[in-house]
Amino acid sequence: MSTLLRKIKALFRPVVEEVRVAKGTQKRSGELPDWAAIIATNPTLWADAKKRAETGPRVLMATAVGGHPQFTVLESALNIALTLRGVKVDTLICDAALPACLRSKISGIDPQRLVRGELSQVFCEGCYERGKAVFGKTDLERIELGRLLTDEDRQRAQELSRTVPTAEIADFQFDGLPVGEHCSAGALRYYGIGDLSGEPEGDEVLRRYLESGLLVVLAMRRLLQTNRYDAIVTNHGIYTPHGIINAVARSANIHTVAWNLAYRAQCAIFSHNDTYHHTLMNEPVSAWENMAWSPKHEKDILTYLDSRRGGSRDWIWFNRDADEDMARFAAEVGLDLKKPIIGMLTNVVWDAQLHYPANAFSGMLDWVEQTVKYFAGRPDLQLVVRVHPGELAPPGGQTVSRQPVAEAIMSYCGGNLPPNIFIIPPESKTSTYAVADRCNAVIIYGTKTGVELTARGIPVIVAGEAWIRNKGLTMDVESSAAYFSLLDTLPLASRLDEAQTVRARKYAYHFFFRRMVPVPFLVSVPDSWPPYRIELSRLDELLPTRFPGLDVLCDGIVSGAPFIYEAERLTPHDLH
Repeated sequence: MSTLLRKIKALFRPVVEEVRVAKGTQKRSGELPDWAAIIATNPTLWADAKKRAETGPRVLMATAVGGHPQFTVLESALNIALTLRGVKVDTLICDAALPACLRSKISGIDPQRLVRGELSQVFCEGCYERGKAVFGKTDLERIELGRLLTDEDRQRAQELSRTVPTAEIADFQFDGLPVGEHCSAGALRYYGIGDLSGEPEGDEVLRRYLESGLLVVLAMRRLLQTNRYDAIVTNHGIYTPHGIINAVARSANIHTVAWNLAYRAQCAIFSHNDTYHHTLMNEPVSAWENMAWSPKHEKDILTYLDSRRGGSRDWIWFNRDADEDMARFAAEVGLDLKKPIIGMLTNVVWDAQLHYPANAFSGMLDWVEQTVKYFAGRPDLQLVVRVHPGELAPPGGQTVSRQPVAEAIMSYCGGNLPPNIFIIPPESKTSTYAVADRCNAVIIYGTKTGVELTARGIPVIVAGEAWIRNKGLTMDVESSAAYFSLLDTLPLASRLDEAQTVRARKYAYHFFFRRMVPVPFLVSVPDSWPPYRIELSRLDELLPTRFPGLDVLCDGIVSGAPFIYEAERLTPHDLH
């Protein structure tokens, strides 16, 4: 069924998507903020703030892709809030300067057109106009990427992108910058796959991304020759252009900030000097293990984790109407609930394909293949593989995975699953949590679900870049040999003990309530993208102390303070 759904989506999505992106809209478009009207509520305050900001710290809001409203809406609010705090803010916007970027998707522009350099005919006008609509209603400085480039820059980037051997592009560095890593990740994201070897135009598409990455380097270097910034803010912090912008800034010893929407409604997650994909794995445990803890804190996080089963307090979810009847599922597929069950949670194969030194395998599909083959030789155990629902396109996204894990598993097994291996496809309503509750242990690669499972006392084995790694809560492996030695110990004798479970709940509290910083003026708008609109009526609402979460974000950007909302003291915003 999942293959049929993909084919149907692949058939109709390009036509619909091309119309939408040409207009700068996707899904039902959320409201854009009218900053001119909000500023008009107190023009004196705004004028005074701008005057003070001329001598204050300087920040570049490197939005770049203006047609991503889930980012531009909050970033425009941060521009206003930072200005009110005496910060001079510039905004960087792409003006159709790049032949490929993270907004390019095969669902919206086919590879032949991308290779021919026709992105501007499909995406760029609507994208640029959306950015101007959001940022153009303030009189803050707006810098256009294309104006930073010369004809010589464009020729140099194009020529160099054609000379790097294909096999070397992913590891290619330009003057010490990891340009190839971000461009390769971007090309995989464009296709919705984990490798390009089977794509006829894969090499040429990858080179278009490399060309874009080189253009971003040249543009940013020219900008930094004239403008000195105290901080540069990007969304994602990876891909092209944002990963490249971050790399250039860090090479110039400029403080960088990367962010994205969080799972919880009205929240965002921010990170210092690297993408959150990396920093959350390496965050010191001292950031959370000694925080205040009480029965109320434990109750709050457990209540929230229960809500995650249906996503009632989230605006990013994958299985809101999940089926919790595990007994029925077991009967349907022939799973024996009396025998040990090991869960396996996959990721979307194309997502955030960066280099993670601690990974035990070359990639997620390598992990899947070797794990399935291992369990085929362990008839004493049952392996239940839950394929990530995001393969069918995540909320707000358009990238349907074109490299389905279920199909890969069937190929590894010669078309016939061993009787002790079961696959839950991405479209299944079967609850991941209901399955995990019945497992002796769960194996993960990079999913965030590990944070929730350990808080439920479920043992977790981490083979990849999961954020729960390095917290003293999971069985982390850094080599395939260590991984299989660990699998040889299954089934485990018990679940996590009480002390481990309490520690896991403290980390879950930190992750969901402290690192996911609340911005309550972002009001949820169901069935639209972005999933929120800004609800402000006056300019002075963005002054310091009005929203503690906003203060955390602004202080972090300007001073480097931790992006931690002290929910244990302030209480989670959605419990007020």
